[in-house]
Amino acid sequence: MKDSKNNLDAAFSLAPKVYSTNQVENGAGVDLQGFDSAMVVFVSGGISDGTFTPKIQDSTDDITYTDVAAEDQDGALANLTASAVMRVGYRGAKRYVRPVVTVSGATSGGALASLVVRGAPHIAPAA
Repeated sequence: MKDSKNNLDAAFSLAPKVYSTNQVENGAGVDLQGFDSAMVVFVSGGISDGTFTPKIQDSTDDITYTDVAAEDQDGALANLTASAVMRVGYRGAKRYVRPVVTVSGATSGGALASLVVRGAPHIAPAA
């Protein structure tokens, strides 16, 4: 039997809420120390208008973040649509990762959240 519960840990980075203004929303940094894999998951609810463009960033110090290079991502991201789940793996070597969503053209906007799933813990169970 496969055991994901003890080998994965999920951390909210962008708490669920409605984003209704044009903005760049930076998620909280998630520490990957003690894990050998990570995946960033974007989840959207209803989207009335606007464009929601996701990306991921990484950092060595949880202060200075840069966009993750394409070769350090497993998968690609596209603009979020209503009621969707989008995920991308992180293959980079930096300690922290966070999701970022750029909202443009929104008046009533849409609901979304993002979390980071950490896997392959050095010590299990992970949570």
